[in-house]
Amino acid sequence: MEAGTLYLGDCLDWLEKWPSESVDLVYLDPPFNSKTDYSISRNDGTDTPARMPAFTDTWHWDHDAERRSTRIEQAVAHPAHRTVAAFRLQLGASGMMAYLSYMAERLAELRCLLKPTGSLYLHCDPSASHYLKILMDGVFGPRQFLSEIVWKRTSAHSDAKRWGANHDTILFYAASSNTGWTWNRNCSPRVAADRCQAVAGRATTSGEPGTEQNLRVV
Repeated sequence: MEAGTLYLGDCLDWLEKWPSESVDLVYLDPPFNSKTDYSISRNDGTDTPARMPAFTDTWHWDHDAERRSTRIEQAVAHPAHRTVAAFRLQLGASGMMAYLSYMAERLAELRCLLKPTGSLYLHCDPSASHYLKILMDGVFGPRQFLSEIVWKRTSAHSDAKRWGANHDTILFYAASSNTGWTWNRNCSPRVAADRCQAVAGRATTSGEPGTEQNLRVV
């Protein structure tokens, strides 16, 4: 693994080659099971850039999904062994099961790749965030769950007969609770005390005048 290098291809192929406990931080923005086809622009020298297929985020139960799920279910030492088996009972031979078995393979490899002080951020959306939280509890352990970040992508908009789908979710997990994890505090320039109290109604501040400080909403 070389710093500043972009590796092209299925991440699983690369993860299996890299040394264990060699990475401090992982952020992944995988397929969401959004049931959407995505494309990218390609400039071919004309006034109108051409569109070309990028990837299809629609999952189907097929031979590869069956093989993946069965392999994890039968591998008692696999960290997602019990979780995938439970999903299989609940979801059966479905597109969602195909997606979750795909994610289970890669999350297990990422767990091995992280240093004991490392952490991981998984970006997902409501299509499967509830299942992914359970899957990550299985792979990392429930005690390694640290935070769920809700990212509002757009302003509220109307959807037919439901609340607007306008947010994504980022799940934050630590590699280990035994050694602690690296956490770099988010600091902001010092602000007036009256402004601090206006943040979320109640806030605590620390720091000397003229220095950066931590603003912690409580």
